[in-house]
Amino acid sequence: MDQKLLGAEHLIFRDSVRKFLDKEVLPHFDQWEREGIVPREAWRRMGENGFLCPWLEEEYGGPGGDFLCSVILCEEFFYRGVTGLIAPLHSDVIVPYIHSFGNEEQKRRWLPGCASGQILTAIAMTEPDTGSDLAAIRTTAIRQGDHYVLNGRKTFISLGIHADLVIVVAKTDPKAGHRGVSLLCVESGTPGFGRGRKLDKMGWRSQDTAELFFEDCRVPVSNLLGEEGKGFYYLMQKLQQERLMASVMAQSMAEAMLDMTVKYCRERTIFGRPVGSYQHNTFKIVEMATEIELGRTFLDSLIADHAAGREITKKASMAKAWIPEMANRVAYDCVQLHGGYGYMEEYPICRFARDVRVIAIFAGTTEVMKVIIGKMMGF
Repeated sequence: MDQKLLGAEHLIFRDSVRKFLDKEVLPHFDQWEREGIVPREAWRRMGENGFLCPWLEEEYGGPGGDFLCSVILCEEFFYRGVTGLIAPLHSDVIVPYIHSFGNEEQKRRWLPGCASGQILTAIAMTEPDTGSDLAAIRTTAIRQGDHYVLNGRKTFISLGIHADLVIVVAKTDPKAGHRGVSLLCVESGTPGFGRGRKLDKMGWRSQDTAELFFEDCRVPVSNLLGEEGKGFYYLMQKLQQERLMASVMAQSMAEAMLDMTVKYCRERTIFGRPVGSYQHNTFKIVEMATEIELGRTFLDSLIADHAAGREITKKASMAKAWIPEMANRVAYDCVQLHGGYGYMEEYPICRFARDVRVIAIFAGTTEVMKVIIGKMMGF
């Protein structure tokens, strides 16, 4: 991130994140990847160190930092390839719904636990037959007295196994299209709320992704987030930050992949010369470095605008459409420059290439981003 955006407290925060990664995360990460899940204790340690919801006010149990702290944490984690302990999803995508649209009672009930790691969150949007088209969801929540009766199935839910609190996107008025969408907070242990299998993914192996089921699940009306029928509006408002954070993830991974490949190409020799000394390989490295620099410049401008409260919906969609695709191009070329070693799990580039792929898919695919941008341009 552009150093001009940061104050002394941000530099101290970055240093503390790096030390935490070195001591508490990286020594265990390979084991978490093999086991396919991050232990709850790691999340609690994140909370104890002020790394969950770092922007949250102290009155709600947070550290009292700002959005730039979240960016710093995301950069450091994804530069190291730590995809399993996905704090940005919990802290900067899901919890902000509660902070922005929850009433005071809901905030005081849930936010302190979100910051401490005692409450982990998920947001259940995607359904087996509905991906990016949120207006087409089939999950329903029909009010009966003081409860909503929730029925439906969700899939590809990140943190679906660990989540103590799930924000479920459902239709409280099935005939009203996107105007009938509402957000309900479903707590773990609620009768009728079930979890399916942990899904076996190409990458992000230690990050728990699951199917969720709701069968006549009775959710108190007091767990409605915001106003009934406003869910689609809330989602559109918050997806801006989600897409920005996804771009931060991809940019950080691209920078890390280039750095490890430059090092490899200087040290590894073929036919008596360093791999990077061949003109074709030099040009490929230069092309990657240029694209990464362009991505960083654009991304830092969006981070500054978003931190200042400016509207960035179109540009955030542009970043989400371009930066993850750029990172995937970088991944391909970096693996190629590593040769056979790039296909070996013992080399970090192998895992990075697997893990970066999905960033062009979640939070709205590249193609959906282009549709959104096109509509904003009048097409």
